[in-house]
Amino acid sequence: MRLLHVVTLVSDDGAFGGPTSVAAAQLEECAARGHDVRLVSLWRGKGAAPAPRRVGTVPFVSRPARRLVPGRGCLGLMHPLLLWDLWRETGRADAVHLHAGRDLVSLAALAVARLRGRDYVTQTHGMVEPRTAPVARVFDRLFVPLLRGARACLVLTERERRELCAVLGPDGPPLVDLPNGLRVSTVTDADRTRTGHDVVFLARLHPRKRPEAFVEMAALVHKESDEARFTLYGADEGSLPAVRRLIEDRGIGHVVSYGGALDHAAALAAYRRAAVYVLPSVQEPFPMTVLEALAEGTPVVCTDSNGIAAELARREAALVTDGSPEALADAVGRLLADPELRHRLAEAGRRAIDEVFSIRAVVDRLEKLYREG
Repeated sequence: MRLLHVVTLVSDDGAFGGPTSVAAAQLEECAARGHDVRLVSLWRGKGAAPAPRRVGTVPFVSRPARRLVPGRGCLGLMHPLLLWDLWRETGRADAVHLHAGRDLVSLAALAVARLRGRDYVTQTHGMVEPRTAPVARVFDRLFVPLLRGARACLVLTERERRELCAVLGPDGPPLVDLPNGLRVSTVTDADRTRTGHDVVFLARLHPRKRPEAFVEMAALVHKESDEARFTLYGADEGSLPAVRRLIEDRGIGHVVSYGGALDHAAALAAYRRAAVYVLPSVQEPFPMTVLEALAEGTPVVCTDSNGIAAELARREAALVTDGSPEALADAVGRLLADPELRHRLAEAGRRAIDEVFSIRAVVDRLEKLYREG
């Protein structure tokens, strides 16, 4: 089959996060099964860097991201010629899969699929929830009817199902459960360069991700371990000034640093170097960075409010905390002091990816859905 996926933004700093990673993982597995795949998206690179021809192994069709609506983050990005790309690629595709949020790219992709008379599947990644702001209400007059026209909408959690039901109403498409999935890394332990004392945060520097809690945790761990080193990676979305002030206030600038945003390959390498990966965010529906760390064999510390915490705790595949800096510090300190515990968590994490969060099972279900169209 010729498969087309559309996502809003691909960038070398990973700013759009989970939807881009999910789309790439799904398409890589589809390509490995012999399907002809394409990913269409806007592209944003540092210093106007040109777009790659592929994202991983996936052929990539893109236009440079331009901000048509100021002050709206990724939601206001677009390029006029992307409409032509969408028109051409949609016409060629046997199955169209739109990773859709309330943004101009998603609106354009939905409209093109409808005008082309193509069936389409949508996946909203928790990005479509009830909104009452005037701008959202105006946007939804166009967006919601197009979203209702999908053959199916893929949902990740029960919360997402409830929110989509509230937005779409009784005339919405069938809501189909679909987890995210990854494959276990092929990099062997012999190829990893873990020092045993590097602790990383890898996510957007946004209040929801709680990077300040990571810094507070680092200050507590440093009191007990002089060797521990802490690095925050990720695009700044408002929290970097507060993070830098907190590092200075705690007097830990010699052990805590900001490493900037990373592309996907560099992010995977950062996981492989780390002794521990920490994600302090709360109410995270399905944290892809946790799964990526587990797939790379990196011990994980997370909070109990994310959507996969219960499964990871049951499998003893991560140290799950209440999210307070003190609890995070206690978990990180235990891992830094106990190589055997790190090894057990890493092995359990790999098994969790293979048995529960496998991309193979996800694409089995996607193939069936595509063929039903």
